[in-house]
Amino acid sequence: MSDSPCESVPSTSESPNKETQLKDSCDPLSLIKNAVVVLTRLPDYKISALRPPTPQQFYSEDDSCSSSDSDMLWEQDDDSSDSDFSLSNNKRKTQKKNSSRNGNDNEQAPIIVSSAFAHCSTETTKVRPNLPEKEVAVGMMILAKRKTMKWQRGKIVDIVTKEDGRLKYKVCFEQKGRSLVSGHHIAFDTIPDLEQLYVGARVVVRFPDHKFRPGVLSELPSRKNRLRFLVFIDDHTPLYLGLPSFHLVCRPLDDILEDIPDDTHKAFMTRYLKDWPYPHLTQFKAGQMLNVQLNGVYQRSEVQAVDCSVMQVLFQDTQVREWIHRGSIRLQHMARFLDINTVEEQDYDSD
Repeated sequence: MSDSPCESVPSTSESPNKETQLKDSCDPLSLIKNAVVVLTRLPDYKISALRPPTPQQFYSEDDSCSSSDSDMLWEQDDDSSDSDFSLSNNKRKTQKKNSSRNGNDNEQAPIIVSSAFAHCSTETTKVRPNLPEKEVAVGMMILAKRKTMKWQRGKIVDIVTKEDGRLKYKVCFEQKGRSLVSGHHIAFDTIPDLEQLYVGARVVVRFPDHKFRPGVLSELPSRKNRLRFLVFIDDHTPLYLGLPSFHLVCRPLDDILEDIPDDTHKAFMTRYLKDWPYPHLTQFKAGQMLNVQLNGVYQRSEVQAVDCSVMQVLFQDTQVREWIHRGSIRLQHMARFLDINTVEEQDYDSD
């Protein structure tokens, strides 16, 4: 028997559990946990998205396709880590093999992606906001339809109620002439509030030449498009604009696409709005050759610049430059893709 007040116990390799430690501990400082900071490297696309945007006004031939904000550019040898999802990895590999055989990057087919266009609901909404309708009254200055692709400023001089209850607005134009139009053929002559705008809104836009043309709002400002609005004019022309260029149609139709006169563009917009916020886009880089439809005929063209969802092409025969959407059905590759995709969807529905 030892005289020591504490009996010796055999040593063990087992460590006491947390409950035992808390009971036996007399020092409150031993209960304080140590903070550990873990650093994680962000992907390149997130770093690019956090950079300050560089807004552009209107298109120019000096637009650069090498901007760090335009994460849609495709480099042949690099696997993209941005928010675009390739439709086929096998297709990418096949294209690389063909490129190495032919040794000609200009003839390479583009990759078609479904672009995750925005990161929050305010940038992707395509639902008309539940806001009170603004009043339309006699004496108001408005924009009214004069011809299919021509709207002009005028004043409402009378409101006529038809037998079926529909309202018609008698407009006296500034540039002479009068017209009796429906509520979906007049637009407010004021700049809309941001809360009124959404993807799919029926709008009238003021061009740099101060002419007014109807269209459909197709992108809301985000870092991916350098904080700009994209609108498709009714003739299929895409255009990036700022808020001061927009005018909301006063009483749009429930189906705003019924107002589009061109059936081909109407079909494109139907598919575009259905796919949003994951529109199909081709990935091109400056210098690549492609076939673009002009006046119903595919013509050889060269990519001059890429700016977010649009690109500038140069038609080889006429040397005319034009901005076109990267998901446009005027692109031969995209037209073929949409045809195949439509057939697959029909087969799926029939099953």
